[in-house]
Amino acid sequence: MKKIINTSKAPAPIGPYNQAVLIKDTLYISGQIPIDPATGNLVEGDIKKETKQSMENLKAILEEAGMTFEHVIKSSIFIADMHQFAQINEVYGSYFDADTAPARETVEVANLPKFVNVEISMIAVK
Repeated sequence: MKKIINTSKAPAPIGPYNQAVLIKDTLYISGQIPIDPATGNLVEGDIKKETKQSMENLKAILEEAGMTFEHVIKSSIFIADMHQFAQINEVYGSYFDADTAPARETVEVANLPKFVNVEISMIAVK
């Protein structure tokens, strides 16, 4: 049986989906973009700030499900410009211990929702 996870501390979905779905001990988190949940506005202009906001949105969803970044087993990062990879990676990496970091892929794409520069999704297990 699936349990829907939503929190006001992360942006509301902008389509027909939920922030996350918990099935048994596995949490599937929808891609998070740099929307400030307090204002509903995009964080723009600095890829590090954009990545940090995306990660903070993911953190809020993890917390709502009773988890932390330590529970994350897989991340998917979608970026608009691979030249920004190092800056995105620097911020992303600050949320994990290098020895226990999750599996991950990073893919450059033509466009993302609201034409943002970064979107990150995760899978976590208790």
